[in-house]
Amino acid sequence: MTHPLRMLRSTPIAILVPLLFTACAHTAGPAPKTSTPPAQIGVASFNLAWAGSQQDFDRHAAVCTAVNWCDTRPKREKGQSSPTEAAVQEAKQCVADTERLSGGPAQAAMSVPCNAYLGRDRSTPPTSADYAAKLSGLQATIANLIEKGGVKVIAFQEVRSAEVIKTLLGKYADRYATCDAPHDGFQTTAFAWDKRMGETGAKCSVNEDLAVSDNPGAKDARKVRPGLTLELAWGERRISFLNVHLKSSCANIVPTPIYQARLLDDPNPACQVLNRQVAPIERWLDSVAARSPDFVLLGDFNRRIDEEAAANIRPEQVRLDGSNPAGVPPQDANGKVATRYLWQELNDGSRALKQVPLTKVDAGCRGFTGLDHIVLSGALAARQAPDIGSYKTAVVQAPGQRIETSDHCPRSVTLNF
Repeated sequence: MTHPLRMLRSTPIAILVPLLFTACAHTAGPAPKTSTPPAQIGVASFNLAWAGSQQDFDRHAAVCTAVNWCDTRPKREKGQSSPTEAAVQEAKQCVADTERLSGGPAQAAMSVPCNAYLGRDRSTPPTSADYAAKLSGLQATIANLIEKGGVKVIAFQEVRSAEVIKTLLGKYADRYATCDAPHDGFQTTAFAWDKRMGETGAKCSVNEDLAVSDNPGAKDARKVRPGLTLELAWGERRISFLNVHLKSSCANIVPTPIYQARLLDDPNPACQVLNRQVAPIERWLDSVAARSPDFVLLGDFNRRIDEEAAANIRPEQVRLDGSNPAGVPPQDANGKVATRYLWQELNDGSRALKQVPLTKVDAGCRGFTGLDHIVLSGALAARQAPDIGSYKTAVVQAPGQRIETSDHCPRSVTLNF
């Protein structure tokens, strides 16, 4: 089910000025007219790593100082397969204290966990100036995408709101429209796009079906992030962008020294949540493809779909019962499906999809690898060069910066229309 999305049109303000989060309209107004649509468009996906306003950070720091920067997740010592009972109880106490000081569970959910910005040096808590440096780095990184990469559509993850995006756009805030997916958690998805791209405006809509419960039936269960669609049109031509930030911690099918290989039928709780997001993604793709054959699925998949594609999985291996993976898989009462592999389930033969390979990575690019992807519909992929590739650019970070700008590098591609 999709719902109209509030759109933000605010004047950019300085990084250190507290942001006012205000209600916004549901659709962008008519964009400035252009004679012809651009022949090439830069498209990017960028996970901002818990990006909020300066005011958000100051509230976060006040609460976390009061609870001595405790961790709401049970700590697991090196070599342990699971945390000790003492660690579990310590984390529960941290949750209770944080919720009390935040004003309740709902307010705590809209705040950043105390461990989010600590980094490796946990002895000295981050300051307001440290957070301002992070925001400055994000603003400079986005400016580079626009100025050097020619990026006109950016899908964001791990951001508090579109109002924050407006601030991070800096001098480009008036040129770019924004929208976000309202959510009951701090992290959500958002878009920014150049207003000059279309003649008939734009439409954003939220896919709340992707915001599945992290523990079905539990009274205090939270929902993971929703999806977000941006539809743009030039005359007779229409293109849609689907922005996702899927459940984390069920990423790879190739084991590493740090991460265990996991399929989507793994009993691991994170895999169980990601599993329940499969059918909603399939339905979303079917719905968008029916009205807009040209579409881009991009964002933080938290899954190595490149590894899955390279594994050459046979169709009868995709589902537990060996059935044809074409179409939306049947769900049980909790939304679970009998699917092992995300990529093979999505690229199931009922629609053509193409992963844009990663062909270039900046030397200074660090952080997570293999989680952010750009996928094209078959119709759109057919109009691209056979050797189309995407690239990752390093985030801007000052020497000695205590809160990293982001633990993801933005991934971009230039598309022919």
